[in-house]
Amino acid sequence: MAYYKEIVTKAVIGKGKKTITEEREINLGQNIDNVLGCWVINHSFSGNVVNDSIVVSGNYDVNVWYSCNNNTKTNVIIKNFNYQVPMKVKLKENSKLNKNSEIIVRSLNQPSVSDVELENGVIKLIVDKQMGVEVIGDTIVRVSVEDEMDEYEEIIDDDIEVNEDYLT
Repeated sequence: MAYYKEIVTKAVIGKGKKTITEEREINLGQNIDNVLGCWVINHSFSGNVVNDSIVVSGNYDVNVWYSCNNNTKTNVIIKNFNYQVPMKVKLKENSKLNKNSEIIVRSLNQPSVSDVELENGVIKLIVDKQMGVEVIGDTIVRVSVEDEMDEYEEIIDDDIEVNEDYLT
């Protein structure tokens, strides 16, 4: 007859990923002739449980290399952008998200600028990134056990000799 034991442990109870496209603007307040290059650095992020849902918060720096003064000078501007993205994560059956759930966030595709336009002195950017989320929580594993050994068995040593005249 098989017996079952239940083990409570931490495991991945949900996963999800999301591709995010953001439109950003940088206004320098001066005449720009051309955008020569654009890149994203210093991406940092974390995930939190907010009202029974997951929110990924983060920030990154966008560096824009541009020319001005009739293409005679160049300069680089660095602009920091913050974001908050709600993530829908499908949880495994009988699992629940709570304040004790651990949220692991990964950047599956680092943020990058996919399009840059210069319009009336305003630099318009499209930033793309892909984020992945794993939820770690308590789960129960049922394990089949062959023999149930909850009681101690009596150990008898047959090799011991007893001196019956000891008390006399």
